[in-house]
Amino acid sequence: MPDSAINPFDLDACAREPIHIPGAIQPHGAMLVADRTTQEISHAAGDVGGLLGAATWIGRTLGEVLGDPMAGRLAMVTQSGAVSGYAGHINGPVGGLDVSAHVDGPNLIVEIEAGFDTAMPATAVLGQLEAAGAAFERAPNLKALCERAAIEFRRLTGFDRVMIYRFLDEGAGAVLAEDVAPGMASFLNHHFPGSDIPAQARALYVRNLVRVIPDVFYQPAPLAPAWAAVEPLDMSDCALRSVSPVHMQYLRNMGVGASASVSIVKDGVLWGLIACHHREPRLMPYDIRAAARALAGGLARQVRAKEEAEAYRERLRLRGLEDEVTAGLVRAGGFDANLPEGVHALRRMLDADGVATLRAGDLHIDGACPLESQIRDLARWVVEQGPEPVVTERLAEAYPPASQFQSLASGLLGLVVSCDEPFVILWFRAEQVEVVNWAGNPHKAVGLGPGETLTPRASFEAWRETVRGRSRRWTLAEAEAAQRLRSSLLEARSHRRLTELNVRLTEALGEKDGLLEQKQLLLKEVNHRIQNSLQLVSSFLGLQSRAMGDPTLHEAFEEARRRLQAVALVHRRLYRADQIETVDLGRYLEELIADMNDSMAREWAGQISVDAAPVLVPTDRAVTIGLVVTELVINANKYAYGGSPGPIEVSLEEHRADLRIIVADHGKGKHAPVEGFGSRMMSAMVRQLGGELIFGDNAPGLRAILTFPVSPALPAE
Repeated sequence: MPDSAINPFDLDACAREPIHIPGAIQPHGAMLVADRTTQEISHAAGDVGGLLGAATWIGRTLGEVLGDPMAGRLAMVTQSGAVSGYAGHINGPVGGLDVSAHVDGPNLIVEIEAGFDTAMPATAVLGQLEAAGAAFERAPNLKALCERAAIEFRRLTGFDRVMIYRFLDEGAGAVLAEDVAPGMASFLNHHFPGSDIPAQARALYVRNLVRVIPDVFYQPAPLAPAWAAVEPLDMSDCALRSVSPVHMQYLRNMGVGASASVSIVKDGVLWGLIACHHREPRLMPYDIRAAARALAGGLARQVRAKEEAEAYRERLRLRGLEDEVTAGLVRAGGFDANLPEGVHALRRMLDADGVATLRAGDLHIDGACPLESQIRDLARWVVEQGPEPVVTERLAEAYPPASQFQSLASGLLGLVVSCDEPFVILWFRAEQVEVVNWAGNPHKAVGLGPGETLTPRASFEAWRETVRGRSRRWTLAEAEAAQRLRSSLLEARSHRRLTELNVRLTEALGEKDGLLEQKQLLLKEVNHRIQNSLQLVSSFLGLQSRAMGDPTLHEAFEEARRRLQAVALVHRRLYRADQIETVDLGRYLEELIADMNDSMAREWAGQISVDAAPVLVPTDRAVTIGLVVTELVINANKYAYGGSPGPIEVSLEEHRADLRIIVADHGKGKHAPVEGFGSRMMSAMVRQLGGELIFGDNAPGLRAILTFPVSPALPAE
């Protein structure tokens, strides 16, 4: 973009800068922009003459400038359908050159960079990757994995400092591990504010997995002649793309001579970066970049495996403690006799600093807890929030009176076992005063005089911030364990009441059994009638659909039937299980997709696959989720392959405190369906979930990512 469009060091403007259309490249390579059909060169950037020894290039063909063999390989890139590809190695006046290319609309963009005079032997590269991959697998946990990754990437790239950087909440990040050369400053365990890597930069990191800046003092090489088209040239996929001037100044302020970033993308989402710094300018040839990209893919898979293994171990531990707590509370004597002694086991179950139980007015506490009056007021507030558990590590933000006992209870997991008594369990976690090491003060204000502009921060000295009012986080597994405990206690309470009733009313046993049998019969009859009604409506829709001569109406009726099946399936699962408040979302999605497969044409059999982890969600949210997934699959069925069958993948996974459902195809890519009833309904359902639906490139195909909290957002009081 023109220099006048943005002030070089205006950080506020940098946050809005369209960094994918800089109109210039880094000068260590050269770029040729040619017509993808004729291969005639229309624009160029960089030292084309010096690298290739050509006198002229504008208006000539790629074959005339690069040679016919290379032009042939470049033509194969345009015909392969791939986003980009490596075209090969040629020799220039200054040595070996690597040539890569990608297609952008009608343009073929060719990039030429200095490479090794002799390509790296494949056996050497594979050997190093295999050794690093084996080391990743041997790492016992995520911390050890990151430490090993820093060592392996520094060995591969030769940079002075390699950091494993993980993104946290609100775009901020932290350095989990690093490997540094002697004399280089350490940023281990330091945090960086979200403004250091703006949102548009994070989006490009997902698209362009390896980013290299060989010399932070370079002068951009603009396209020549000047780009005259209405739409600027999109350089998102260009390895040579020039970088924001603010980012360049940022690196110079860090004392860095060269920089490289390798993305760690887990399930299509940017998990973190391998950040490489070097004191002096340093190239990273295509061979090394390709190896780094492959190694980062292996690292991402190991990150996922380690995180899933850790979650599985936590669930096993919690299951054991749940059984222990339930057995202690329901033994002879019931809750009245066992609750005073059982509170200690309750506290240990969720690793809380304190716990309080309030049942029928009786209060029992263990550990560090607020005052009795404060606990009773808090319990009333938790009951008012509804049946879903209240889970927060910042209680005072949602319940301001908690600021009075913030040091004792900044975190709360509140569980309403029963509203009629009431029976409430409150787990407390004490304030965890956290000292966060930032690489520079992220809150430092800068005063600007008339005509002055804001420049990147120059200080990266360790700056400490004390964070108060927060506790240790509650994990998703702990919240699920609390919900299961409620189910177990309610079941135990029902059993105890029935036992007491049997003792007192032996003479009425026959009558009671009859009433219970009648109740079960009534529930079955109601369930049967509802199922018949849903089936009847579905049959009517099917009959009406077949009677329609209009294919559009037929398709609309079939979509209505699939939506009806999504609702009916939740109902069937509810009454097949004892638990009616929550649904196993993984099993629900598997059955929903199976039903949709049955309703589609025969050639779609086996085309839709599901990879879903077992997660409990509230029943009403399961219905909403099912409708959204149904719409996404319907859209893929209609648009991804032009009506023909093709693979569709549905996956469910945990993402920190949220859940994520991904529906991906390998079809035509992003489409723009008519804004009809289904699209409007899907948008409304996503808002109801309090979630976010993002469509991205599946290379090839479309990838829809639905992210949402397990429970509805807790409103602030």
